[in-house]
Amino acid sequence: MRHPLLHLAVHLRVRRLAGPPPRDERGEGVISAAIAVLVMAFLGSLMWVGFHATFDKAQSKTDVQVEQIGQP
Repeated sequence: MRHPLLHLAVHLRVRRLAGPPPRDERGEGVISAAIAVLVMAFLGSLMWVGFHATFDKAQSKTDVQVEQIGQP
C-alpha cells in the first residue's frame, strides 16, 4: 500500500522539476482581432480625410473652370 503523503510529495517534486506550466493562450485571437479592427478603422479614417480633401480641391477647381465658361 502506498502512503498518500509520500505520493503527493513525489508528485509535487516532479512537477516542480518539470518547470513552469505552459503559457495559456486563451484570448489571443480576440486581442489580435481587436487590434486588426482598430488598425483598419484608423486606416479608413485616414483614407476618408485624404479623399475628402482631394474632392474638395477638385470641386473648387471645377467651380472656377465652370465660371470661366462663356466669359470673353
